[in-house]
Amino acid sequence: MPDAPVLDLAALRRGCAHCSLQQLCLPAGISQDELRKLDDIVRRRRPVAPGERLYRLGDPLSAVYVARDGAFKTVSISEEGDEQIIGFHLAGELVGLDALAAGTHRCEAVALTAANVCEVPFEQLAAVATQLPGLQQQLLRIIGQSVGRDHDHLGMLVRRQAGERIALFLHGLSERYRNIGLSPTRFKLPMSREDIARYLGLALETVSRGFTRLQEDGVIEVVGRRIDIIGPEELDRRAHSAEHDEPRRRGRA
Repeated sequence: MPDAPVLDLAALRRGCAHCSLQQLCLPAGISQDELRKLDDIVRRRRPVAPGERLYRLGDPLSAVYVARDGAFKTVSISEEGDEQIIGFHLAGELVGLDALAAGTHRCEAVALTAANVCEVPFEQLAAVATQLPGLQQQLLRIIGQSVGRDHDHLGMLVRRQAGERIALFLHGLSERYRNIGLSPTRFKLPMSREDIARYLGLALETVSRGFTRLQEDGVIEVVGRRIDIIGPEELDRRAHSAEHDEPRRRGRA
């Protein structure tokens, strides 16, 4: 009888180091057979070129994706053909959850940079999830994070002051980099300022002035797309100033 294949746990851990599914693939006590089931269904390292689409509006849900490196934006297209950016997805974050409800995608996912993705066929993922309770719990957590980001986006759009929207955007991006194990105070923006403007519902010139103001005030340093947050407490204050002011306004009413 041939020897059983050796599962290279070290290689799997390196491969999933920045994956949003890492806690479900590598929980304490998982057996080699369970880990192999997960690893077998993931189509690893599918290369994606800048501007390439993972899926288009109306495509059926066939897979969900995890960016191993690179970044993506999700966009909706109006009847007039205008592009509205509804989200950004960093390395380690799941892409494709918009199709869970209807079974077809309500937006398009476009690569902002050269990227590699793990492609996870959805039906196989669902089948494995029924056998691994930890997988179901992790998927629910990830879906909850996605809903939370959608809520944060709406919160940005209702802010009256452009400076608040920009500060909240940078603050949220910082927290997301922290969550995937990268520096929350020094990072390179994968998206252009034009993309940021579309996401925040602002003019490009307004976003540029907002970045300049934050730099002049000593909150951030900007070199091209490189951002250094040198005043994290002040960025947090500016991002949440409306929330801090609301109780005072109610008290004066």
